[in-house]
Amino acid sequence: MNHDDEHSAPEADNTSSTESEPQRKPASFFQERPPQMIEVAPKLLCHWTRRDVLLFGMGAVAAVAGGGSLLPQTTLERLGIIDGNKNWPKKEWLLNRALRIDDDVAEALYSRNRLVPTYNKSQITPLKNNYNGATPDPSYIPEWRLTLDGLASGLSVSLNIRNLLASFRVHEQITRLVCVEGWSAIAWWAGIRFDELLGAYPPMSQAKWARIESSVNLGPWGNPDPYFVSLDLSTARHPQTLLATHLNGKPLTVEHGAPLRLLVPVKLGLKNIKAITRITYTADEPADYWAKRGYSRYDGI
Repeated sequence: MNHDDEHSAPEADNTSSTESEPQRKPASFFQERPPQMIEVAPKLLCHWTRRDVLLFGMGAVAAVAGGGSLLPQTTLERLGIIDGNKNWPKKEWLLNRALRIDDDVAEALYSRNRLVPTYNKSQITPLKNNYNGATPDPSYIPEWRLTLDGLASGLSVSLNIRNLLASFRVHEQITRLVCVEGWSAIAWWAGIRFDELLGAYPPMSQAKWARIESSVNLGPWGNPDPYFVSLDLSTARHPQTLLATHLNGKPLTVEHGAPLRLLVPVKLGLKNIKAITRITYTADEPADYWAKRGYSRYDGI
């Protein structure tokens, strides 16, 4: 999600001493060339950080686990990795382990101080309707309410969109939404900071997660299919995490999750749940719609 680097490498010095010393050409195209000496500044050699080593190591483990699981059992036997009396663990198990490692690394490297890039209005691009299933009928909007559970007060709170807009400051940001399907879009969002909602309605002291759900979500054939995501409270408190109410200067439409949706630009789009109807704070990680179907659970960018 970073901008392309606009700075190019400096041009090579054309006054190199090699100009006065013609290089010896090999007698044949196939003749072995002498090794070239490459000098590297000591600072560059020391530039690898603990994060770089962790990422490289975890990536290597994931690649070995995932790649090895795809080999036929006869090949694994021939290579001596397993014998004929043992079965290589199921592909799904190894791939899931590799996915879990990736999630754990992303979670370990998370920082509230890391902000995704922001853009100006001239850079806004179209945002398509990418509902999980069919787009809901707008008839739910007049009676829509947000229910908060798992609060420190022990109470359950119900708010309508007027309560929310009257009680909280609306923040704006232009950020990129990145979909797991490979597309992305830059949009101008406005809404309530999740962190401010947490301040006004504190979760129970042991809470570390939020289960965010939409009861109005529909499946591909128009049948009720409640959608739910898990979100760690550290990410909920990120300064760019919004409970969005507006898109491109106008109230959200049904296609984009009216009247309230989650906008968390440090996560992939499948975490950015539309038409939120309930938020429940929990001590343990709650179930997640796509994680139950084999996808990543953390979905960090």
